[in-house]
Amino acid sequence: MHILITRTTRKNKITLLAALIFMGAAFGASLCIGRYPFRFCDIFGADAQATQVFWQLRLPRTILAAVSGFGLACAGGVYQTVFKNPLASPDIIGVSSGASAGAAAAILFMGGGTLVTAAFAFGGGMCAVFMALLLAKASASNHLATFVLSGIAVNALAQSVLMSMKLMADPERQLSSIEFWTMGSFADATADKLPIALPAVCVGLCGIFLLHRQIMLLALDADEAKMLGVRVETLRTVVLILATLVVGGIVSVAGLISFIGLLAPHIARLLTKNNNSSTLALGGIIGAGLLLSADCLTRSISVAEIPISILTSLIGAPFLIYLICKGGKVR
Repeated sequence: MHILITRTTRKNKITLLAALIFMGAAFGASLCIGRYPFRFCDIFGADAQATQVFWQLRLPRTILAAVSGFGLACAGGVYQTVFKNPLASPDIIGVSSGASAGAAAAILFMGGGTLVTAAFAFGGGMCAVFMALLLAKASASNHLATFVLSGIAVNALAQSVLMSMKLMADPERQLSSIEFWTMGSFADATADKLPIALPAVCVGLCGIFLLHRQIMLLALDADEAKMLGVRVETLRTVVLILATLVVGGIVSVAGLISFIGLLAPHIARLLTKNNNSSTLALGGIIGAGLLLSADCLTRSISVAEIPISILTSLIGAPFLIYLICKGGKVR
């Protein structure tokens, strides 16, 4: 038994090291790849343009992509644990649709400035999760299916609001901006956007990792968790708000990014064969590496930069089909 545990621990350490190397390589590549190629020695040299591009555009974009991948993967792992559903994602409680509706409202009615759009998108995502939680509490049942159905209802409502605003939008200016935002992109990532996203993401992630032991208990049957002293309903609400805080902060500046929150936690569980706080962190590292790699591809495979969700969907959709064929039984 001791030998088996030692081998498992060694394997997990190797897996973590490989994931860190993958993320580090993707981070370095993201700093170098772009329309303005340069060497790192140029940053501290006499090339003022290279210095400005690096500090104002390239480095903030890379940090934002890494944080977004890490945050989406951790939030996805939390959603899957809380809902005991391996296919759970931010869509399950309407976060993505709420953020889309908020961003569309900012573009349509407030001129679509960066700060305004980010604030409205964040507010839309948070409003969606609070509506879903209120609907679930209004029900006589505390079953997980109630939360899922509440999320579906809020998602449908937000989608109808979004379609109504698209109908009212100017086809030449506003409609294209709304559509581009809903496909996700780091093309407009600048140093000014980091203070918008990072506080919400950091607060949410700190809360998630501080409560990681309790979150793992939510994977148990509700009665078993209560016997262990867990206040299931309260903890579930707090954890969902924290995960939504992470997702809301990310989508408010990057738009909607699909499949990272679904794909990365599953890869981590496939590699470690378990579901614990270490697996949650590993999923975050894998998510950061995946999103950084996808962002590099969006800048290099075409003359015009393509929305990042197109690439993440091309990667994630086959994996989703694989999960469906296995009946969602990936541990």
